[in-house]
Amino acid sequence: MTHDIFKECTICPRDCRVNRLQAPTGYCKTGSGFHISSIFNHRGEEPAIGGKYGICNIFFSGCNLQCIFCQNHEISFIGKSTPENQEISWPSKIHSLQPELTLEEVIQGIIRILDQGISAVGFVTPSHVVPQVKEIISELRNRGRNPIFVYNTNAYDKAETIRDLESYIDVYLPDFKYMDASLALKFSDAPGYPEIALASIREMYRQKSSSLIINEDGYAESGLIIRHLVIPGHVNNSLAVLRAIAEKISTGVCISLMSQYLPNKYVKNKPDLNRCLYAEEYQHVIDEMENMGFRKGYFQDIASPSNYSPDFSKDHPFIHSD
Repeated sequence: MTHDIFKECTICPRDCRVNRLQAPTGYCKTGSGFHISSIFNHRGEEPAIGGKYGICNIFFSGCNLQCIFCQNHEISFIGKSTPENQEISWPSKIHSLQPELTLEEVIQGIIRILDQGISAVGFVTPSHVVPQVKEIISELRNRGRNPIFVYNTNAYDKAETIRDLESYIDVYLPDFKYMDASLALKFSDAPGYPEIALASIREMYRQKSSSLIINEDGYAESGLIIRHLVIPGHVNNSLAVLRAIAEKISTGVCISLMSQYLPNKYVKNKPDLNRCLYAEEYQHVIDEMENMGFRKGYFQDIASPSNYSPDFSKDHPFIHSD
């Protein structure tokens, strides 16, 4: 892996232009190495991602978004300060960066899981560590391993970065969070998120189209699944996201509509965020999704948010993991 890209980092849309070779820095507060919280067999939310046997998911530390309601805040909030002009009371200092692993340690951790009969590897929150993702994939291929590679992203990616991943990634799993720019700024400190996410997902669609090719073990071998989390009290944002997908991408893409929102401790003083989703809110979005003509999708049980609440102090952070 060339390290030149880290000398003046412009990997993600933040364009921090910091030297990540010198220290974990920039918006993501991570360096140029492999800062990974967990590698484990994960039963994903979508059947086509986890297949019959689960997926080897790699959870990176840090993130180029700071969603105040993030379920993975234990590993994504790395020493953050309060963003300017925010109404939300963000903590001034949160979690520490995970120790750096060697490439060999990462590869051995993945191979141990692949040898259990797992045939897919997922990269979770990879937007700030794309060079590391490429290096892991290249090394696995060099060793004769060629699992299905899944890019599980918040979609705050540059379209050209996604274009460069075309020969690496089999399945894209972006989370299209907002079409309301004010919510993106307020909840995730993400300027320009709607336009950036739409452009990156359109590039994913260019590569994979609407086809979702699923093998006999239930794994998607190639394709695109767009996730969207319905946020309590913000149904209109969800409808705008779906409308943008329908008009700017395709109603033929697979949508994973999530109801798993679960308040964390950082939203306890925000009444509009400090509750779970109402059943009628979720059903309204489902009904409109069908009215817009979407033909493929996954839905969640409205009573299941606690199943997706992780504890990253455990070997298997998710309750429903094996």
